[in-house]
Amino acid sequence: MHDHQSVVEKTKSKMPDIDTLFELADFFKVFGDSTRIRIMCALFEQELNVCCIADIVGMEQSTVSHQLRVLRQENLVKVRREGKQSFYSLEDEHIQKIFEMGLEHILE
Repeated sequence: MHDHQSVVEKTKSKMPDIDTLFELADFFKVFGDSTRIRIMCALFEQELNVCCIADIVGMEQSTVSHQLRVLRQENLVKVRREGKQSFYSLEDEHIQKIFEMGLEHILE
């Protein structure tokens, strides 16, 4: 038999604070949109501009631009400007790892 209160306290002490959990939930919401997932998948290969991304995912540039803005706000992609062109890439390798882990899970 276990002491209910000690189990509760021990578990609560190992959990992140509530603000961090809200941030984590928002982070995963970004992965909940198939358009954003497709854009991130395209960026696994190389840095791309909006025109290329739109062609790859078969969507209008305005739609892709909107989704890129969401991805940038969540620090999942970054932008590099070259003259009038903007090139997008993943913020870091963690993004691809999260994608791959999710994909592996659903393919089991």
